[in-house]
Amino acid sequence: MSIFSKIAAGEIPSYKCAENEKFYAFLDINPLAKGHTLVIPRREEDYLFDLSDEELAEMAVFAKRVAIAIKKAFPCVKVGMAVLGLEVPHAHIHLVPMQSEKDMLFSNPKLQLSKEEFEEIAAKIREEFK
Repeated sequence: MSIFSKIAAGEIPSYKCAENEKFYAFLDINPLAKGHTLVIPRREEDYLFDLSDEELAEMAVFAKRVAIAIKKAFPCVKVGMAVLGLEVPHAHIHLVPMQSEKDMLFSNPKLQLSKEEFEEIAAKIREEFK
């Protein structure tokens, strides 16, 4: 079981932003920006493109809803989407609030946030997701 599966199952704490029966969204603990969120399928699958067409489409629509909530909670030009997927063997999408394309550089320094800041950020996104 991957770390992301354990997070979605509630076995490992996370800063939940949104969820439904098939997908789970939570804050990246090494964020590029406030609001940087990961979207995962609850069903463990290593490679995003190994998901069925239906699952991939549903995940994209769920991610869109999360991105809209992020943009409302953290006004930005756009919410960028990236699929990297080598660091954790569980399909996931990064959603990052952007003011410029440079904000999507994963080599950028990561933010150092307190537990309280993470909780506040997740609460803002959850509120907008409803």
